[in-house]
Amino acid sequence: MSQPSVLIERAVTVGRRMTAAPEWPTTAGLLLGMLAMVEVALRVTDSGPRVSIALLLALCATVPLAVARTHLVIAAGTMTVASSLSLATLPRLTGAGLVAQLAVLYLVGRRHSPWVAAPMVLPFVGYALLGPLWLSGTTGGGSALPAGTGRLSAVLLAAGTTTALGTGIARRLRRAATERAVSRQALEDTLIEHVARGERARIARELHDVVAHHISMIAVQAETARLATPGMPAEGAKRLVGIAETARAALTEMRRLLGVLRSDTEGVPTRRPQPSLYQLNELLDEARASAGVAARLIVRGHVRALDPGIELTAYRIVQEALTNVRRHAPGAAVDVALHYTADTLCVSVRDNGPGQAAIGAVGHGLVGMRERVAMVDGTLTAGPAPVSGFLVRATLPLPKETG
Repeated sequence: MSQPSVLIERAVTVGRRMTAAPEWPTTAGLLLGMLAMVEVALRVTDSGPRVSIALLLALCATVPLAVARTHLVIAAGTMTVASSLSLATLPRLTGAGLVAQLAVLYLVGRRHSPWVAAPMVLPFVGYALLGPLWLSGTTGGGSALPAGTGRLSAVLLAAGTTTALGTGIARRLRRAATERAVSRQALEDTLIEHVARGERARIARELHDVVAHHISMIAVQAETARLATPGMPAEGAKRLVGIAETARAALTEMRRLLGVLRSDTEGVPTRRPQPSLYQLNELLDEARASAGVAARLIVRGHVRALDPGIELTAYRIVQEALTNVRRHAPGAAVDVALHYTADTLCVSVRDNGPGQAAIGAVGHGLVGMRERVAMVDGTLTAGPAPVSGFLVRATLPLPKETG
């Protein structure tokens, strides 16, 4: 690995440690300052004001790193000016000064906008383009340096500082993008969870009518059996009375539960019975009349009576799928298919639109479908149909046929 790449990697490491450890900037600034002074003392052989100026510039190019955590822009500006002036005294920056400069540029790019960070590298880019005065002759210590070597050092310095700054900017942009993605995902998850809770409450309200009907039938049949059976033993009549009373108590608790579920809803609850698959033709007629949808119903297999909860689930899936078609693919033709097998009912709704019916359904329609299908231990798939259009397919398990 080349020396500039090693220095850049070390500078990035220093920048990361500075952001993680509060005491690191002070330690790094003082340590690099001492190393820079030692290097200047070894490289500059003459004496006089030139040595004092070189030492002062070496300190100014490294020690301000100690306050980079609290005064980053001031520290970076001071170090950049000192490094630029040092290039007029020495043929190249000290190793400690280069590491400090790369580290502070990385931090500037990571914490501030490009408009603040970009001016920090302009002196080094200009130095590489125009070239220092000593490229054609002598160094600050009186030693000759080949022009090609000086030009290469200037170009590598410009490339290193630009890379360090760009790395910091890229890191800042990635962090901002990650934060936005996390925030957006959290908002979407909250919305989906809110929709799912509302859909679960709606499903519970709808199933209340179905369950309440069955419980009422239990109470009625128990009373009828007790009154219509002559010569029933007293113990049997007592048990039938207990069954009827338990059924009525369960129905009362169901009504209380329904009151809780309806406490956050608006409007007056409907008294209409819950729909079933027998109302699918009416649903398709409504879709044809309201949106001009060309819809047809396809039934395959042995049609049989199903549990009310299964029929309600299948009906709501078709209803929601038709709503999405009217909303996102108006005018598209729709096929609604019911396929009865021995142990499953497959419900599919397919349109020949542009395949965009799921755009608005991700947060609402599909969430409701999935909640309903999960309630009966079924499976749901939704996505672009082969060739064109959008396909919603639900597989609902059925109890084995008896008799």
